[in-house]
Amino acid sequence: MHEPSRKIVHMFFGIGIAALAYTLQKELVVLLLAASIFVGFILAEGVQRGYRIPLVSDLIDTLERDGEYPGKGAFYFTASALFCVLFFDAAVFVPAILSLSVLDGAATLVGLRWGRHRITNGKSLEGSAGGVLVNTLVLALLLPPLPAIAASVVGGVVELVSPVDDNLTIPVCICILLTLMGV
Repeated sequence: MHEPSRKIVHMFFGIGIAALAYTLQKELVVLLLAASIFVGFILAEGVQRGYRIPLVSDLIDTLERDGEYPGKGAFYFTASALFCVLFFDAAVFVPAILSLSVLDGAATLVGLRWGRHRITNGKSLEGSAGGVLVNTLVLALLLPPLPAIAASVVGGVVELVSPVDDNLTIPVCICILLTLMGV
């Protein structure tokens, strides 16, 4: 597994989902996300059983962490996006999905390059700050400054301390925050 490549794919995947969520009707986004989860489980099951599936097997071999269920991160990302689309407004779920891809990816990439001060679970102060900063700049394209900063800080904290996979928790926490802020 090559962590920088994994995070770059994570970022493009998430930006693509956020772009679809921004441009398509909510009902169509729900159908696409649900279908993606279903097809993903079929493909992962095939790989798990030893079948070589063109492109899918290569991506899993290259990008998946050792010992994890094939496609686990993508499933969690898509499931949390689906949850957010089902239960929140587009003004809230688009920035939340975008934050998962940008903040999480940027934090890892910055941390791998410049991270010196470890905080928790091998994550660095520099990576977390870099992720929050990059995410704030991206969210400033969609949100007023205060919600953009607040969502980025909350996403950064959740990324650091979440007791479960942050692909599940970052977007939901940001959706709740932005809803409470009246976005």
